[in-house]
Amino acid sequence: MSESITSISSNRSESKRRSLADLYSNRKLAQGYPGMDRLALEHFSATLELQPDETVRIDSLLARLNRLIDLPQRSNVAVIGCGPKPQTMRLLAQRNYEVVGVEPVPLFVHAAREYLKSEAVVEEGFAENIPLPDGSQRLVLCDSVLEHVVSPGRSLAEMHRVLAPGGIAFISTTNRLRFSISGRNGEYVYRYFNWLPRLVKECLVFQHLHYKPTLANYSQFPAVHWFTYSHLCTLGREAGFAQFYSVIDLVDEQDATLRRSPIKRLLARKLKYNPWLRALALTQRGESIVMLKK
Repeated sequence: MSESITSISSNRSESKRRSLADLYSNRKLAQGYPGMDRLALEHFSATLELQPDETVRIDSLLARLNRLIDLPQRSNVAVIGCGPKPQTMRLLAQRNYEVVGVEPVPLFVHAAREYLKSEAVVEEGFAENIPLPDGSQRLVLCDSVLEHVVSPGRSLAEMHRVLAPGGIAFISTTNRLRFSISGRNGEYVYRYFNWLPRLVKECLVFQHLHYKPTLANYSQFPAVHWFTYSHLCTLGREAGFAQFYSVIDLVDEQDATLRRSPIKRLLARKLKYNPWLRALALTQRGESIVMLKK
């Protein structure tokens, strides 16, 4: 019995190896997994249909950013890596901001334009080469994008270039130090990915791009960069940004989440004014940062 089970398992493994080899029998390895852009669009579209309304999150974010600088209506806002269904852009346009999105995947650009109709503009382009004039934006939003770009340094330098003096870039990205008991990391179905050695990560990225696109949910640009808050500050300074803020710094005691809890209000106050406690908190909440251009 055990011999027959071993034989079946061996046959399945051999069949899988043959199918992977056949995948590139008529195409070059550098072309990657066939139809990845279409698979990515289908996956993103199905996933986005299940996501909650972003209204509360965007309003809360705008309120917090307004505690740092003035963001009056009609301000120019650029959304980097807006995706195929840019709900953020629609909500900003409805609040009378002048919004432009930048997206590198042509299929996503087309889908985003269909979604927005004439509410906002979507340009095809990369974070390393943003198709916008120097000093033209008051706010740049880069939400879950920096981990996917080829060069974080060049991308931040471009955000700095398109921002007007006094403008800010809000960036949310991966957190290399974030710990989850379940091993979930938000990017890969492979548990504890952010804690793996860099070489293992690179091998899994290769596996995703060429043989198993489910590893990173069919992304053509899987997350290859994992940051800490201090690393983001270093990259921001190299790009020309002058000052840096976390979400912790922008939380007001009148926020709805704090008004109902005296303990949370006390904790928020302690985190703001105690460098050691702030550093400890930022090991787990250091994935969001606001960079100010002087």
